[in-house]
Amino acid sequence: MITTAEAVEGRRPLVHESALALGLETWPAGSVRDPDLGERLRRASVDLLLNVHSLHVVHRDVLAAPRVGSFNLHPGPLPGYAGLNAPSWAIYNGERSHAVTLHWMDAGIDTGPIAYAEPFEIEPADTGLAVSGKCVRHGVPLVLKLVDVAGRDPAGIPRVGQDLAKRRYFGNEPPNEGRIDWSRPAAHVVRFVRAADYAPFRSPWGHPQSEIFGRRVGIVKASLTGEPGAGSPGTVQEITESGAVVTCADESILVERLWIDGRYARPAQLVAD
Repeated sequence: MITTAEAVEGRRPLVHESALALGLETWPAGSVRDPDLGERLRRASVDLLLNVHSLHVVHRDVLAAPRVGSFNLHPGPLPGYAGLNAPSWAIYNGERSHAVTLHWMDAGIDTGPIAYAEPFEIEPADTGLAVSGKCVRHGVPLVLKLVDVAGRDPAGIPRVGQDLAKRRYFGNEPPNEGRIDWSRPAAHVVRFVRAADYAPFRSPWGHPQSEIFGRRVGIVKASLTGEPGAGSPGTVQEITESGAVVTCADESILVERLWIDGRYARPAQLVAD
C-alpha cells in the first residue's frame, strides 16, 4: 500500500496504521513519482493500482506496472469537474447534482477513460464536507465493483473515453482569492460559505474572508434572510444573538458564525470585544 506514514497537521495517518495492522507492505506516498516503484510493483505481481485522494502525479512507469491497470477515484463528474476540490467548486457554482468517477489513469490529470461513475443530488444545505462524504459513500461501491470485475473478467472493465472538449479544470486556490464579495447576490455569498465549510475538519479553502467593524474575520456559517438589504453591499445592518445581518447585492444574509484569531466565535462577540 502506498500511503502517508506521518501525521499531517495533527491528523493521524489512519490508512497507514490500518495497513500495518493488516500486515501489508507499505511505500511512501511520494514514491508514486519514482519510476523505480513501477519495477517493485511488477515484482510484487500487482494487479490493480487504485489512487484515492493523492496529490502526487503518478509516474508513467508506475501507471503501466499493474497487470490489469491503474485507476483513480475522483470526487467529481468528468470531464466537467477535473482537478482539485471538485465538491467545493460544484457548490460554489450552484450545481444541483454531482458525481463520483472511477477512471483509468493515463499521463494526464483526470483525463483517462471512465470505468464507472455514480451521480447524486446536491441538497440546498449541503456543505463541502457533506458533498465530499457523498462522494465517499457513492465511490466505495464503485471500487468494489472494479475489484469484482477485475477478478472475474478484466477485459470487462468499461473504458469510455472522455470528451475533452468539455473538460473544465479547477485549481487548488479558492475563488476571488478567498475573499467575500458582498456586491454579489446573497445566494452566491452563502454558497461560497457552504462550499468552504468542512467543519470540524480543516477546509481546503480556509474560511471566506471579510472585514466586520474593521476586524479581519472568516465567515463560517451564513444563511439567506429573504429580506432586502439596507445600505451599500457589506453594510452590517445589525448584530443580535442570532448573528450579523449583512447587506448583499439583492438581499441581506445572516452571518451566524465567524473564525477570529484561531477560534470560532459568534458575531455578537465582536460587539462585546
